[in-house]
Amino acid sequence: MVLTKEYRICMPMSVEEYHIGQLYMIARHSLEQSGDGEGVEVIENRECLDDKHGKGQFTEKRIHLSSRLPYWIQSVIPKIFYVTEKSWNFYPFTITEYTCSFIPRFNISIETKYDNNNGCTENCLGLTPEKLVDRTVDYIDIAYDEVSAKHYKEEEDPRFFQSRKTQRGPLVEGWRNNFQPIMCSYKLVHASFEVFGLQTKVEDFIHSCIREVLLLGHRQAFAWIDEWIDMTMEDVRTYEANLQKQTNSLLKQAETPITAADGGGSSTLVGNDGGGDNGIFNNTLGITPPETPKSPVKKGYFSGWF
Repeated sequence: MVLTKEYRICMPMSVEEYHIGQLYMIARHSLEQSGDGEGVEVIENRECLDDKHGKGQFTEKRIHLSSRLPYWIQSVIPKIFYVTEKSWNFYPFTITEYTCSFIPRFNISIETKYDNNNGCTENCLGLTPEKLVDRTVDYIDIAYDEVSAKHYKEEEDPRFFQSRKTQRGPLVEGWRNNFQPIMCSYKLVHASFEVFGLQTKVEDFIHSCIREVLLLGHRQAFAWIDEWIDMTMEDVRTYEANLQKQTNSLLKQAETPITAADGGGSSTLVGNDGGGDNGIFNNTLGITPPETPKSPVKKGYFSGWF
């Protein structure tokens, strides 16, 4: 039985504004969390065309992360491996898929629809009656749901933050009922890990990671609004391309024999989003973004599935 949840995350901005903020956030996080042979490697980022959804952006990433998994997952996978993320961004609709070549029965799929409302649409993603029965809805409040203590930063707390450029915030309790502008990310997540004895534990773990990442990432996207609110789409695509080059460079630097000499495993690189929905093991191990991302902060993974 595949574990399916629909997460609904409201943001104090419009769908059009979030398009820029999403791309900015993902590019910045990917750089901050890459280095030492682990992190997010951008394989492909190009335009795509779909008969139903029209023109979009396709991205493919490899998320190198073997040393950062819980011991009970490390025990069943190779020490060096990567998760492949493929995403199709037809904003305001996106599709993201995660697979692992070493674990054929591991799969995560995420469908996202962004809408200018407060999460009140009952079936925004157009699910069939059969799928609606299996769906669990989880509302995430970026201001009043608690992040873990190790992730908390007062300057990123929407209960206290106020944007200098837009004057939005602080967000008071019940803000989702009367704040304008407001939008909602509707994210349908299917998590499947069909390995006997581990399926339930791993699928629960996946969703716990996803919820924490969604909460933390959306809080930060709002807290960083003054950095991206004046960007155009051309500006943010240029920013994204520049940071992707830096991200891949950090991973390739780690292909030297240095780690092997230290007794550790060397990284095997076989070679994105906003574009896409962005990640499972883009974990929540403590993201601490600098004001200007000049060097990576090796604390977790945070790819493009927002």
